[in-house]
Formats: sequence, structure tokens, C-alpha cells
Amino acid sequence: MGALMIQGTGSDVGKSLLVAGICRALANRGLLVRPFKPQNMSNNAAVTIEGGEIGRAQATQALACRTPPTVDMNPVLLKPEADHTSQLVVHGKVRGKLRAGDFHAGRAALLGDVLASYLRLRSSCDIVVIEGAGSPAEINLRAGDIANMGFARAAGVPVVLAGDIGRGGVIAAIVGTRAVMAPDDAAMIQGFVINKFRGDAALFEGGYRQIESLSGWRGYGLVPWLPAAAQLPSEDAVVLERPRRISGEQVLVACPIMPRIANFDDLDPLKIEPGVELAMIPPGQPIPSEAALIVLAGSKATISDLAAIKAQGWDIDIRAHHRRGGHVLGLCGGYQMLGRRIADPCGIEGPPGSVEGLSLLNVETVLTSEKRLKPVAGEAFGGRFDGYEIHIGRTVGPDTTREAVRFDDGGCDGAISRDGRVIGSYVHGLLAHPDQRRALLGRLGRGSSGGDYHATVDIALDTIANALERHVDVDGLIRLAEAAND
Repeated sequence: MGALMIQGTGSDVGKSLLVAGICRALANRGLLVRPFKPQNMSNNAAVTIEGGEIGRAQATQALACRTPPTVDMNPVLLKPEADHTSQLVVHGKVRGKLRAGDFHAGRAALLGDVLASYLRLRSSCDIVVIEGAGSPAEINLRAGDIANMGFARAAGVPVVLAGDIGRGGVIAAIVGTRAVMAPDDAAMIQGFVINKFRGDAALFEGGYRQIESLSGWRGYGLVPWLPAAAQLPSEDAVVLERPRRISGEQVLVACPIMPRIANFDDLDPLKIEPGVELAMIPPGQPIPSEAALIVLAGSKATISDLAAIKAQGWDIDIRAHHRRGGHVLGLCGGYQMLGRRIADPCGIEGPPGSVEGLSLLNVETVLTSEKRLKPVAGEAFGGRFDGYEIHIGRTVGPDTTREAVRFDDGGCDGAISRDGRVIGSYVHGLLAHPDQRRALLGRLGRGSSGGDYHATVDIALDTIANALERHVDVDGLIRLAEAAND
């Protein structure tokens, strides 16, 4: 049938959510749908069926389409390692490191890779729903663009622009985007949707028509605030800027926000536990002493994030927590930090050398250039799990004899301290299964509702899709997508 691209007036306007919801709505209509994002920047990644990695949002969108994620759904992934340096992943595999200036100068060379993935998807389905990155209004980044208008024009894909009314100024955001764009780029945009509306839609009718008049684009819908979106996996670190209230009535799980925190969506399943308060602790704040469990999440730059933990004094908080009888869970990079030492003899993360860890597990890690990318399944904490590994480094030591995870193929992973209160593992996705959360919360003296997180996400996708069917002209979007074939 064709393809349709959702771009936005800025970051965090809800592009990922809208694409996921549209994908599920079309899938519910019986269409064969695939998601696509030409270029993503995120340290929350997922492992595909081929053993590659893509952005977490595209894996969720694949779930919305009821299809396994593949590397073609996100052919270019940038994973920030430092303020101006990112790891470049193309078709699921690491292709090197890039400084910001190098990428802006050389990204046009990746357009061939992007178009190849897109064409493979187009040939395998009825419709491709594409997500832009950032905003086409960033005209200073237009030269060599492969994420927004550069891709849309190369592929001949019609665009719908999404604006976020919740942050205010949505009329100026949409009309202003039209004003700064080159005419040939603006011609690719066929309409707009307004996202995150609260209140009586009739009160915005005048503003909606003014946007149509001033931009020359037709409106495809006014999307209400969707509470179900909170049930979807986290992708961007933007969500970490929204602190959660600590009620004092629930068991507190605390996770410090490291500069290069990665795959923190591992903690999302805790949000469906009514007896759990998940607190993401920002820099400048101590880890609350009342925390029952401290989780060290994954990291894209383990050694520098460990240094940040020490600079914040969080290492002192973590050790004091453990001395008081508290529990600690380290996942991937967080697991490496819990050991006695991390060695980087090849200078993968910086100058060759080694650093002392937190010494809560009697293990040591050596970073290696080989990256392990693999879907895994097995048993942990007394129950089944399905997850994935995505890491560099090898961890060994006496505490690994008390493995945290046993795989179906007979292998094992992770380590447990002698006192049983510190656990580390390389496996992502452990907490998605209700048995895992039940066992983990049982260690904290708290029961679990045993809710199925995967079912919760699936229900949320249907809820979002049903809302879009009511508030968006989905038939009109399909007609736009069909126009991509004309």
C-alpha cells in the first residue's frame, strides 16, 4: 500500500507513541504493518531476532505490529558515550565511534544504508509507519539529513507533523515549523496532529482551524492525553527528568541516574506493582536511606559512570545501605560496577587502565572489544524469564559460583554475594516476568501482584490504538500512505 512518516515539532512530542498506536490500529484492521526509524539516538536498545540492536522504541513498535523486531526497523542507531561522542550502530552492528561534528559531516553517506532497509521493509508488508527524529524545524541540521526531510524526500514519503499542546505554544510550533522550512521540504508535509490534549476539545476548535489556515495543512486529529502511554517501555532519558513522588507508604526501589545510563526500561515492570515506589535519583540528591533495594542500571560508559557515582557520593550511600541490611541489584554495566575492579586494557572506554569497583561482589571485569548481542531465556530468582544480553566485557570471580541466572542451553550468568543481598547479571528484561518480580520482592519482605508486564504493554497498545481510532482520521492516514505509491 505505501508508507507514512510522523515527524514532530520537537523532541518528546510523542512521535514514538503515535507511531506505535498507529501501527497497532492498522494491525487491528488486518494490515501487515512495519515500523521504521531511519536514525535514532538512544542508549535504550533492544536485541533483534538476527542478533543485532535497535532502539527500544522500534522494538515496542514492532510489538505493536505483532511482528518480531529486525535491524531494518532502525538501520542507524547512535549510542552516546560522552558529551560529544557516540557509538555508531548500522544494521544492528557497531561500525565505529563518531564525534558530533564527524556525524553531521558524514551522515549523508549513510542514506544508502537507510534506504536499503526501508525498501526491504516496504517489500515485506502493506504499510510502513516511519518515525522522524527531533524536528524538521532544526534547519541548521538539514544538510545531509537522513532522519527527517532528507529521508522523506529521498523515499518520496508523505509526512504528518505532530505537535505537543501540553507544553504550550502548539500553534506557533506547527505554524513556525512551516515558516522556517524550505518550500520543497514543506511540500512533503500533508497535515498535522496535535498530541497530549487535556480538557474539552471544543475549546480548541478555533485554534485548530487557525493552524490549518496559517500552515495550509489539514488537521488529522486532536489526540487526548493517554494515561496508557505510561505502561509502555521507556526509551529516552527525557523521562528521567520527571521525578516521581516518594510516598513513604510503599517499598522504595531507588536507581541513581548516571550520565550514560542505558536500558533503564529494565525497571519499567516495577511500575505495575502497586506496593512499589520506583525513584530515579537525579544528580545532586542522595540515595534515600529508606530504600529497600538499590538498582544500578546499565551504562553505555561503565568506567565514567562509576566515576560519576563516586563523585556524587552515591558509592557511600550504596555501601551504607548494604551495611544496614539493604539489597542491591546490578544489571549489565551496573553488575560490572559492583565488582572489585574493572579493567580496560585496550582503551575501549578511554585510556587503557583499570579502576576499583564498589567491591560488593567478589568479581572482576575485563572490557573487551567483542560485543555480545543475544536473545536469552532461562530461570532466575526462582522463575522463568525471556530477555537479552547486550554488553562488552567478561566478568569472573568467586561469587559467580553462585550464579544469578541459568540459561536453557545449560549456561549461566551473573553472581550473588555470600550474604545473598547483592545480585548482578548481564541479562536485560529479567523483571518483565511476574515470577521474577515476585521472587525479588519476596527478598524485600514484600509480596507481588504477579501482573504480567508483557500483557500490560499489549493492553496499553490496544488502548492507545482505540483512542487514535476515535480521535484521528486513520482512514485519511491510510489514504496518505497509499499516495506514496503514486
